Order: sequence, then C-alpha cells, then structure tokens
Amino acid sequence: MNPKILIIGACGQIGTELTQKLRKIYGTENVIASDIRKLNTDVVNSGPFEVVNALDFNQIEHLVEVHQITDVYLMAALLSATAEKNPAFAWDLNMNSLFHVLNLAKAKKIQKIFWPSSIAVFGPTTPKENTPQYTVMEPSTVYGISKQAGERWCEYYHNIYGVDVRSIRYPGLISWSTPPGGGTTDYAVDIFYKAIADKKYECFLSSETKMPMMYMDDAIDATINIMKAPVEEIKIHSSYNLAAMSFTPTEIAAEIKKHIPEFEITYNPDFRQKIADSWPASIDDSSAREDWNWNHKFDLESMTKDMIEHLS
Repeated sequence: MNPKILIIGACGQIGTELTQKLRKIYGTENVIASDIRKLNTDVVNSGPFEVVNALDFNQIEHLVEVHQITDVYLMAALLSATAEKNPAFAWDLNMNSLFHVLNLAKAKKIQKIFWPSSIAVFGPTTPKENTPQYTVMEPSTVYGISKQAGERWCEYYHNIYGVDVRSIRYPGLISWSTPPGGGTTDYAVDIFYKAIADKKYECFLSSETKMPMMYMDDAIDATINIMKAPVEEIKIHSSYNLAAMSFTPTEIAAEIKKHIPEFEITYNPDFRQKIADSWPASIDDSSAREDWNWNHKFDLESMTKDMIEHLS
C-alpha cells in the first residue's frame, strides 16, 4: 500500500522539490500539497492542493480525515534570519504546528511524521569542527531555540506515546528551483543568481565563514530515505546530524570563477554574520550513515556545475 501523504508548507524551498519527488514515487493523487496561500506554481498546479494554516489544528485534522492521510511532512517554518525579525511569531509557528501533528499521531490519526530540524540547534559553545551527534546545544537564535525544543518534544512523544516521528538536522541547503527563503546560509544560493545575472556579488558574510552545506537533491533524498527506512533502523528520535560538504564564501566564489571567469565577490557582513559565527563549520553525521545508510552524492565542484547549468 502506498502511503497517503500530506505536505504542510509545500510551497517553500524544500517543500517545492519534495512534493514533486514524492509525487513521482508514490503517484500524484497520493501526495496532497498544502500551504497558507494558493500561488500559481508547479506544486499547486501539478496535483492535489489545499490551503491550510499550519497554526490551525482543526484545518489540519480535517485534511487528514478527508484525504485519509498516513504520513505528514511538516515543512512550514520561519527560518533563521526572518525569525530574528519576528521572534514571537517564529516561536508560535515553529512550535505549535509541530504540536498539532504530534497530537494527531498520538491520537492514531496519522502513522508517521517527518519534521525538519537544523544545524541552528547548535550554538557558540558547540564544538565547531566535526560537530558530534550528541553535544552541547545552546542555540542563540529564535529559530535554533525552537528547533532544539522541537527535537526534545519529538523524542518525548516517541518515548511516552510511541509516535513515529523522524527528523534530520539540515545544513545550509542550495537549490536552483526556488529563490532563497530567509536563511543565514542563503548567500550560497543567491551568489549563483548574481554571478549569472551581474557577474558580481556582495556577500553578507565574511570571506572565511565556513558552514556545512548540502545540495537540495541530496537533502530531498535524505528526507525520503529516512521516511522509507524500517522503524527498527531509526535509533535517534530527536534528530539526526546530516552532512555533505563545508566551504567558505571564498571557496564557492573560486569554484564559480572556473565557469564564469569575470565573476567578482565583495564582502559586507551584516547581522547574519553573528548567526553564522554561532553555528558549526562541519558536521559528524556517522549515525545517519550507519543507521539508515545515508550517503550524499554532490560535492562543491559537482554542485556548482549543476547550479550554473540549470540557472543559465
């Protein structure tokens, strides 16, 4: 039996590509996309779509019952840089949307949840290189605080109520199909748009700010694979570390110059620099690789080539 899937926040950076991939795997009619508003996009036009407010429990419950949903992917969230401008709303959206789906699973109305965490759960006191799965977590952003609290609640609902909730801590995600969504790692998306259009880019981080990154194709594969994994393979019920590559703005600029020789980068760090400085530079994701066979395909070189080909 194919799962019946509901994606909440399907029009976002991850949701857009996740919806299309899940529809290819499980059939268009089995994947219900939803978001707060109906936009004229491929996600909305290519299959079942519902308008839903992630903060409205009754709306979500109604969709789950009408479509006989088994699996929920909760992708609605306010990201790091955007959340700092509106902390109260960020907390409300990031936490209460999670409680809604956890409570639906507790009531046995759905079978399985995917909820994304982030490297934002780590903070300035976390070991920066090869950050372990289990380590000090003192996040200094609203986004990070909400994700850390969310991880604890996911584990609690699993331990106390037997809820099957699965999660990965995404690094910075790079994609050509949707524009940046308000994250601190978004320079690594924007730089490609500007390189192709203007041949120059002013970076909001300093030249040697190293952060963990991942190409969207790999992130989508990881998301689908953790949900496909047999329940006995999922050993961590808070959230799994996930990694692919780490680089600095200097390094990605050098890679872009191989394809666009006249490209130039300048630096003008803003408030996002402080956020970036509080995050890891590289991640140890050996638990994901051992437990459910996670493996990435793209490195900086292959990702840059693919981004430039698609955006050009």
